Amino acid sequence: MTKMIFKRLGISVFILLAVSIVVFVATLLLPGDPARAILGQQATPERIAALNAQMGLDEPPVQRYFGWLAGLFTGDLGTSVSTGGAVTELLGETVVNSLVLLAAAAIIAVPAGILLGIYSAFHRATKRETGITWLSLILAAMPEFVVGIALITLFATGVFRILPAVTMAPPGTRVWEYPLQLILPALTLVIVVTPYIVRMTRATMIEALGSGHVEMARLKGVPERQVTLRHALPHAIGPVAQVIAIQLAWLVGGVVVVEYLFRYPGVGQALIDAVNNRDVQVVQAISLLVAVVYVIVNLLADVVGILANPRLRSAK
Repeated sequence: MTKMIFKRLGISVFILLAVSIVVFVATLLLPGDPARAILGQQATPERIAALNAQMGLDEPPVQRYFGWLAGLFTGDLGTSVSTGGAVTELLGETVVNSLVLLAAAAIIAVPAGILLGIYSAFHRATKRETGITWLSLILAAMPEFVVGIALITLFATGVFRILPAVTMAPPGTRVWEYPLQLILPALTLVIVVTPYIVRMTRATMIEALGSGHVEMARLKGVPERQVTLRHALPHAIGPVAQVIAIQLAWLVGGVVVVEYLFRYPGVGQALIDAVNNRDVQVVQAISLLVAVVYVIVNLLADVVGILANPRLRSAK
């Protein structure tokens, strides 16, 4: 297993290197001139050239890439052209805010999805199972902005008006100091992610419950609860962990839409502002950060799947 983990780490490093190249090239292809976007349309060519030299935009692309890559290993993500400060300082608070939102959504979505999936698997061909299946299908088909707008209409503007529609924390305060403003964006992410976990858990549990070793355990008189926890669930948790990893990784990218919808001060809002301001360094940093989280989450899912499945643990 250790050898497999190191092999996955090597592959992950290669993937991140490829992603860094794609991100860097993509930012080069962004329309507009960052220097002109900062200085305005009335800027003189001399001022534009001076700003380009200050930001290093006049250097060859290959040299700029390797300089940026070297900065990543030293923790230097560059300088934001819109604020003039370090990108790490600009993203520090926004990353924390996004992590709070993602953690709140994951803490609710993952246990709820697994429990509903197991419940649905144990009540096959019943009205309860049919209701869960149809509800998960309907919710899975709805984009996050549709879910968010529906929640705003229901709880903030149209019907009950009991929750804030947007994040309005005073400057200098943390978002978690006003927990009510976290409810709608977190609930939006939960509703979007949970159906996929429910469906995968249900499918894998049905397959595991019908396998030979589970039937053998039942024939030996093993209690049903022990059959579920010790024989069926370990064989089902691997595929479920993969789906959970994909959904958690999606949360990091999908949070952009949700944060923009609720004006939440996270990395999603920072990414949109950076694109509008042609802040190339910030766009590169956030894009690579999303890729790093995606790779790490999938690596952890692989490890969980191996540890949970006895056959994979003992494989030679």
